[in-house]
Formats: sequence, C-alpha cells, structure tokens
Amino acid sequence: MMGGYDLKITQDSTLIARTRRHIFRNTLLLLTAAIVLTSCDSGESTVTPQISILQETTMPLPSPTEVVTPSPSPIPTPDPYKAPLTGLGIEAPITARPIMYMVENSPSARPQTGLTDADVVYEILAEGEITRFIAVYQSKVPAVIGPVRSIRPYFVEIGKGLDAIVVHAGWSQDGMNAIVRLKVDHLDQVYGDDRYYWRDKSRKAPHNLYSNVEKIRQAALDKKFHVEWKNPLLKFTAPLDSKLEGQVVNNITIPYIAGYKVGYTYDKVSGLFQRSMLGEPHKDKVSGQIIEAKNIIICEASHQILDKEGRRAVNIHGPGKGYLLQEGIIKEVTWKEKDGFIRVSDTTGELGLLPGKTWIQVVPKGTELTIT
Repeated sequence: MMGGYDLKITQDSTLIARTRRHIFRNTLLLLTAAIVLTSCDSGESTVTPQISILQETTMPLPSPTEVVTPSPSPIPTPDPYKAPLTGLGIEAPITARPIMYMVENSPSARPQTGLTDADVVYEILAEGEITRFIAVYQSKVPAVIGPVRSIRPYFVEIGKGLDAIVVHAGWSQDGMNAIVRLKVDHLDQVYGDDRYYWRDKSRKAPHNLYSNVEKIRQAALDKKFHVEWKNPLLKFTAPLDSKLEGQVVNNITIPYIAGYKVGYTYDKVSGLFQRSMLGEPHKDKVSGQIIEAKNIIICEASHQILDKEGRRAVNIHGPGKGYLLQEGIIKEVTWKEKDGFIRVSDTTGELGLLPGKTWIQVVPKGTELTIT
C-alpha cells in the first residue's frame, strides 16, 4: 500500500510542478505585455520584445510641372511699298509700265487664262454681240495670258491714259488711227510682232493666241519703249477706315446682251466678289481658280453704233452715273476718268478703293441691274 501511495504522490507532485511552471510562464508574459503598454502610455523607455513592425513608406510628391509661357507671336512687318494699281503691300517699289492686253471673251475663247492675276480688268462691248476684256498687269507676272484679240479706238484711249504698253492682234481702222494719233506703244501680232506670241494647238484659231509679261517686257527693250512709269497713284482706303454706305448686295447680274450675262456673288469669308458667266463660275483655264474682285465699278456710258459690222463708239471718259461695290455693299456714285483711271465720287468727294483687284464694267446707259 505504501509503495502505491508513494507513486501517486510522486506523479501528483510532477503534475503540480508542471502546472506551476505553465502558470508562471503565462503570468510572466502578461506582466511583460502590461509593462510594454504602460511604457507606451507614459513615454518611458523600456525593453521591448523583438516584434517586427511594418514602417510606413512615404511616397515622394511629384515635382510640379513647369508651366511654359509661349513667346508672343512676332508682329508681321508690313511691306514697305504699295502696288500702284492694287494698293497691296509689296517688298520693292514698282516703276515698270503696266502692260494692257486685249483678251477675247467669245464663247470659243472661254475659259481665259491669266485674268485672275490682272491688277485691273475692264469689260466693254466691242462690235456686234460680244464684250472684250482689257486686262492690265503690273504687280503680277503670269506665265500665260489670253486669248489675245484685236483693238478698238476706246480701248486705245484707256491704254494711253494708263501709259501702258498695249498688246493686241489686229485692229479696226479707227483703232489703228487712234494708236498713231495718240502715239501709243503697242505690239501687234498680226503686223510684225508675232515672235512675242504663240498659238495653243489645243484650240482653234483665232481663239488660241497667247503671250505673257516676260515676252512683252523683252519686246519693250527690243523696241526701245520707255520703261519707267510715273502715273499718279490711285486712292486706296483701309477697310476699317471707311465703310461704304449703301444697299446690301449678295448677288448682282449685269445683262450686257444674250450670251454675256455677267454675275457677281459676294463671299463673306474672303470679302471678295466672285464672278460668273451665264450663271456658271468664271474660272481660269489653267488654275481653275474663280475670278474674284475686291472692288467693282459699274459705269453707265453712251454707246453709238458706227457701221453695219456693229462697231461702236463708247465714251470712256465720263462723267456719268455709276455704282461702286465693296464688302457686300453697292452705292450709287458718279464716275469720271481722271489721270488715266476711272475714279468714283459722291457728294463728299472721291471714294477710295479697297486694296485688291478691281473690275470695271462699262455698260450702256439705262442697263437694268438685278440685285439680291
């Protein structure tokens, strides 16, 4: 009995000892944790268990994007000179004489070439049922101009007034008489000056004769024409300085005669009038560009039939009733030739042209315009 009792006592003692050690270890852990928490609250330094703590990673702030201030656009330097017949800026002064071409306008001659580059264009009735163009070049040098046709006395008078070199192919007798009387420098393809012209084989004669500025300038040197031009300048007005007062015009029709109904449509985007013939855009044969004008002058003038061929006498000196079209406005004016050019005025005096190309439509008195 004693041996069994002793064994039990020994086993119980061992279990008690293990239990005490377990309680002691747990108590020690709890005390250690309490001390750590107390130290954190009181700010005191103490020994802390080796516990791994993830430290906060601070992301660097992005650098501010540098704001680049754009450099101001340079202000364009205006051209120092003005073209005498357009008022547009040019880099060098123009002293060369204008060149005036007689350009055909019969249906077989359309579309023409080079009218888009002319500084000034007149349209006037010739004989019969046709109009003809007087195309004046000074600031542009187109490579092709034409078709070139014959001249009439009132065309000669315009060329003389402009002190232009006149380019034509043939003449009426009155036209040649005027050339001789007024001593006009001219180049006639029919009588002696053929080398300054050429024929376009894609068209039938006589609607296929062409020339250009370069050839005519060379001809002027060959023939020892005077080359310097000193005519008075035209009066030009900046658009912002003087707004034309009159009737708004989007479209205008000028009914010369059957087959020659001329129209202009105002384009608000470009500020130009776009030309049409018989309701179709009037375009350049080579470039396909629509003919446009900044200024349109319509001059009512007396017309007189001279012979059975229908040749005419036309008063291109005035004064007379007319109209000025600018910036989508039409205004009734008085026109008169002065210093070689058609000028317009109202009760305040001469009205300036806007810088750009000018078309002058000379029509019989009483021509009824259609304006919309």
